Amino acid sequence: MSKFNRGRITGALSPVKSRFQPTGRTHEGSPGYARDAKSELFLFAVSNMVGEQTFYEKADDRDARFRDLVRKVAVDDVDWLTRMVGWLRDSAGMRSASVVAAAEGVAARLAADASGGNRALVRAALRRADEPGELLAYWQSRFGRALPQPVKRGLADGARALYTERSLIKYDTGTVRFADVLELTHPRASDDRQGDLFRHAIDRRHGRGDEIPASLAMLRARASLLALPHGERRKLLAREDATEVLAAAGMTWESLAGWLGGPLTAAFWERIVPSMGYFALLRNLRSLDKARVSDEVAARVAARLADPANVARSRVLPMRFLSAHRAAGSLRWAWPLEQALNASLANVPSLPGRTLILVDRSGSMFGRLSERSDLTSADAAAVFGTALALRAERADLVQFGTSHEAVRFQPGDSVLKIVQAFRNCGGTDTAAAVRAHYRNHDRVVIVTDEQAWGTVWGREPTRAVPDRVPVYTWNLVGYRYGHGPSGGANRHTFAGLSDAAFAMIPLIESGRTADWPF
Repeated sequence: MSKFNRGRITGALSPVKSRFQPTGRTHEGSPGYARDAKSELFLFAVSNMVGEQTFYEKADDRDARFRDLVRKVAVDDVDWLTRMVGWLRDSAGMRSASVVAAAEGVAARLAADASGGNRALVRAALRRADEPGELLAYWQSRFGRALPQPVKRGLADGARALYTERSLIKYDTGTVRFADVLELTHPRASDDRQGDLFRHAIDRRHGRGDEIPASLAMLRARASLLALPHGERRKLLAREDATEVLAAAGMTWESLAGWLGGPLTAAFWERIVPSMGYFALLRNLRSLDKARVSDEVAARVAARLADPANVARSRVLPMRFLSAHRAAGSLRWAWPLEQALNASLANVPSLPGRTLILVDRSGSMFGRLSERSDLTSADAAAVFGTALALRAERADLVQFGTSHEAVRFQPGDSVLKIVQAFRNCGGTDTAAAVRAHYRNHDRVVIVTDEQAWGTVWGREPTRAVPDRVPVYTWNLVGYRYGHGPSGGANRHTFAGLSDAAFAMIPLIESGRTADWPF
């Protein structure tokens, strides 16, 4: 490769913008670079699990900062916020953050007498049938029982689009039920069948839903199954049409397990596997092995898991495949999970030239992504950094903390195998890792929470890299201050727990301005 006759990208811009001089400090004392409101909100939203603390922020403080950012941006630019909320829910998979952003945004706009766009903002957050109830519950907890018209209409739009027999079976739970949304918002049913469904949902909420309308075939089939005596239920699994009967009744594996009682046998799984969703299969690989399902059934499950189209439709985050691999306990799932993980990283580009990839493995990265997950930001960093290294033309992969060391790999190695080589590296001396490993690379990628060590202003980590070389920071937690500038001059920050923003790297390096991903 030519040493001198190479293009230098200096004018390309990226959407996450900060000041190019430090205005504060990170939590560990490094120079801190404040971002504009949209940039800070975006970085925060794509990693915000809502109501859960991180290593450096208490849950209440973190939630308050998120609300304040949403309310500012909502009044300034509701179209941008609506696009972000829809993308946040659909592509980034952040359910709670989307609900909170929509509700707080509308509340801020109503307080400012800002009309137009409020109904659409509510609707943008609603993609699953339990989410109208989630948003209604959040609104009432924060702003009282009175519902402004834009909130009513947005919730009604969501109910009309999302309420079906299957969703009533699966999601009509919790304190705020389907009927509560229907009675407060009065959506117009899309057809007679949905009208019957709306009325039945209200009737059963008030204890008068024994008579199920003839048009609701799935609910009637489910009622027939529930009426079977307990002693007769397990016999259903021996019937040749058992899979079809269970599917027609909208039975999930959880509801079938409760209906049957007793052990979850191979027969149980073999009958319900064809009806199971992608994420449910991913979570139950160990259970399939424990029940000793046949190799034929296991092969069908493996094929579904590895299918790129299924992966794309599922919107399962890449780290979930690492979690499934750890939990499975059986080598027969290793290859399909590796294929699925690779498919989930479809946006990771093949970068030309030499790339230095630094993966933050400091203590602050080992906080769990959520209370219900065993995954950490360190896991996400390892997965993304490894995937980028494997696809690059030539890459140096480094893990760092207080210390730093190269992570050895060969082209064609498994992501899941390489990730096992990562460890906890202590503190966060990002600048030392950059200085030690930068050797005239064409670009540098740092996957981190940006909370770098530093005792003087001169320890900004990216200063060890010449201005002509792009440095891409991949932020995984969304704290207020970044470890370096962003938005231009070959310094760029991305964020999130999916691979989506990786596609911005070749865009920027072709000299084009990279816009928001929505």
